[in-house]
Amino acid sequence: MPDRLMLLDTASLYFRAFYGVPDSLKRADGTPVNAVRGLLDMIARLVADFEPTHVVACWDDDWRPHWRVELIPSYKAHRVEEVVPGGPDVEEVPDPLEAQVPMIREVLGLLGIPVVGVAAHEADDVIGTLATDAGMPVDVVTGDRDLFQLVDDDAGVRVIYTARGMSRLELVTDEWVVAKYGIEPSQYADFATLRGDTSDGLPGVAGIGEKTAAGLLGEFGSLDAMLVVASGDPDVTDAAPRMSATMRAKLAGAHDYLAVAPTVVNVVRTLDLPSADELGARLAPVTGDARAAIESLADEWNLGGSVPRVLAALDRT
Repeated sequence: MPDRLMLLDTASLYFRAFYGVPDSLKRADGTPVNAVRGLLDMIARLVADFEPTHVVACWDDDWRPHWRVELIPSYKAHRVEEVVPGGPDVEEVPDPLEAQVPMIREVLGLLGIPVVGVAAHEADDVIGTLATDAGMPVDVVTGDRDLFQLVDDDAGVRVIYTARGMSRLELVTDEWVVAKYGIEPSQYADFATLRGDTSDGLPGVAGIGEKTAAGLLGEFGSLDAMLVVASGDPDVTDAAPRMSATMRAKLAGAHDYLAVAPTVVNVVRTLDLPSADELGARLAPVTGDARAAIESLADEWNLGGSVPRVLAALDRT
């Protein structure tokens, strides 16, 4: 089997599992296990259907890095439970889910799936770096459309998009992005900057929605190019496509935002990370003490059939 790396946007998946699996599923002490069960079933399905040889669980060591917040203070502000000066802010997470996060890390470790995070960075940045430096085809599993910026047919990077649920997964390629948005994946970060994203607290440019953003990128190619034209520099505007006075005014009105937003929206691709093999990401059957431990937890934590299913999927790797 040729090598293929699967990068899990872990928080995206366990949030989806938490809300998609009944919270009546609990272990003996009353702690919910719905997110643990759901995530294990997701991994079993993904490994069986997409046949990765390597899997990394990418982690938010800082879900709202201060360097991004300093540039755009509204970034994810609506999801903050507590501001922590000098450290990662506390995200608003339902208590029944928060109790399961250590359990999730424990079962991932027993399955031999490395959990990888980097201080002051989001899982998106870990994914961006590992996808860029993989040296093999990559599947990014996420419900976050921000990661469409990584899609690259030539590099073998695609997104397995979970937003519609595990029974309706979408395989995002160059063609998919073009058909959906009318832009190339390499333009997606500029597109998101212009359009904005209320779920991340990004205001976008007033008066520019998806269709207008796509049209501008189709005409000018990039945000940098359209800002040069909007500036009215005669050295470039004579040879460049025309821009209406109204559009120039919209871009000028968002000057301060546009000066910093691309740094916030673009995922980091240059973190100092080991390779997938160095991380121990190659899949293998779970054996020995690790298998005994996770089978014991299956009973102790009331994980039902999710553990046998994920073990069976790994047994076939």
